[in-house]
Amino acid sequence: MTDEWPERGALKDRVDLELKEFVDQEITELIAVDKELAPLAEQLRTATEQGKRLRAAFCYWGWRAAGQPDSDAMIRAATAMELVHAAAVVHDDIIDNSPVRRGAPTAHVALRETLSGLADRTAGGRALAMLAGDLLMSWAGQLFTSCGLPAAYLARARSMWATLARELVAGEALEILRTGSPPHAGSSLQVIRYKTAKYTVEHPLHIGGRLAGAGPSLLETFSSYGLPLGEAFQLRDDLLGVFGSPHITGKSNLDDLTGHKPTALLAMTWPAATPAERKVLRGLLGSRSLDQQGLEQVRDIMRRTGSVTRIEALIAERVRAATSAVTRAGLPPPAARALTGLIDSAVSRHS
Repeated sequence: MTDEWPERGALKDRVDLELKEFVDQEITELIAVDKELAPLAEQLRTATEQGKRLRAAFCYWGWRAAGQPDSDAMIRAATAMELVHAAAVVHDDIIDNSPVRRGAPTAHVALRETLSGLADRTAGGRALAMLAGDLLMSWAGQLFTSCGLPAAYLARARSMWATLARELVAGEALEILRTGSPPHAGSSLQVIRYKTAKYTVEHPLHIGGRLAGAGPSLLETFSSYGLPLGEAFQLRDDLLGVFGSPHITGKSNLDDLTGHKPTALLAMTWPAATPAERKVLRGLLGSRSLDQQGLEQVRDIMRRTGSVTRIEALIAERVRAATSAVTRAGLPPPAARALTGLIDSAVSRHS
């Protein structure tokens, strides 16, 4: 399987350009309110500068899979998905108290360092980052509705925006509510589905498809493809979160463990661990003093219990399901080729 279909690089370049032009204009208008907002503007720019643009690609190819031609207006609509993602990342880093993202300080940490007059700079930085995330989500809706597609097309996708927001928040809330709870595979997979899988793959596909006037059968195909692929994407992320190289992922290996996140990786580890290993895990998970030695202990337990192998098996199972959905669908060749390539982009990654 390969992700090097001819349109891939060109599509990303177009999304990057649309995003930069939109963000530049919005930042200009923000700074016009008061130059003191410059640190906030800088974090808004940082949050949108990098990315694989997978969500925009899924949205665009949802449109093309329904038989619609290439369109600059559709590129702008798809680019709005990247602003949703940027908002989710900023909020997620606040919730997780993550210090680093893409090798740089997270928004709430960077903004904390710009505050000199507050007694509680940490709270101030978190508050500013929360506002940045809120503005990014607002920008997403603004860019989408002003993309240039006919109002009748936008109306077809309006309900999916409500669904996307509701289910994204539901997934985040469930993760918070279940953090520190006894690990359970079914519960962890539900969090994965709502926190990541849907807004990463299924919802962008549905939005692109609905804009194009896709019928129920094609939308069902998008779900058959998007849900397993979105879950595989997050399962890979869970593995990278503990076993990936921080120099490549740009994130600490400790975040999921110090946060005692209800990941599927942990849910697979717990029932297979010995009583002695569970005692070790209880002492390490959720500890803010967890260090490299403790990380290696957790890794050793995860390897010994076979949980890493089981997560890889779940990823492979979901890749097969997504591939089968594309193969059976009879999509236009460019869309079939792109959606097949995006499977590899989503799961065969190191960051």
